[in-house]
Amino acid sequence: MTTDATLAEICIAACADTYRESGEILAHAVGIIPTLGARLAKLTTAPDIVLSNGEAFFLSGPPTPGAPETEDSVIEGWAPFRRIFEILATGRRQSMMGASQIDRYGNQNISLIGDWDHPKRQLIGVRGAPGNTANHRVDYWISRHSTRIFVEKVDMVSGVGNDRAREAGLTHHHLGVIVTNLAVFGFGDDGRAVLRSIHPGVDPQTVIDSTGFAVDAEGVPATRIPDAEELRLIRDVLDPRATRAREVAE
Repeated sequence: MTTDATLAEICIAACADTYRESGEILAHAVGIIPTLGARLAKLTTAPDIVLSNGEAFFLSGPPTPGAPETEDSVIEGWAPFRRIFEILATGRRQSMMGASQIDRYGNQNISLIGDWDHPKRQLIGVRGAPGNTANHRVDYWISRHSTRIFVEKVDMVSGVGNDRAREAGLTHHHLGVIVTNLAVFGFGDDGRAVLRSIHPGVDPQTVIDSTGFAVDAEGVPATRIPDAEELRLIRDVLDPRATRAREVAE
């Protein structure tokens, strides 16, 4: 097995793995690493997922960086913003979002830091997080794993966590995994975050110290390394300019 993969490339493969059983859904990815993960999945294990150009067109495959999107990827459909809400409501979408805070149940905050009446920081607002987490699978990408992001309790709930979803009886709520620059979390039967893997070269104690709630790192396996073909696609086809290094430094 190829072992020269960078940390960014390992994270891309972990993001791609979230689509292995997705079928024909619209892939919504926020950030460089998640976007490359969705594109890698389209070329490997999840050919049925649908990619967007980020505006209003569906593409037959990943666009070539720096080239017009029609050069190597044929436009196959048109979806104005109003139609995205229809797709979202039917569950035919899968989103990987970011988080300014996230707790052990997967409650996500992207709205504000501090008290609601007098916040220390105003962020981007709840955006589409409530609708996403109520209607279809949501995964999270955290590029800088720290106790500022992984907290005991979020200051405001933007994306619904497992505990609140159960209380509200949400039938289509599905949190998948949290991929970070250190590890991959899943969720146990009780709805709490559990470590699924730790990236090669990362000290398990670093993960524990960087998480604001208790986690068990004993016996946790290493995150898989992308194979030679995946690395070729990442380096030569999807990201020849190495933009991935902007989001995850070695």
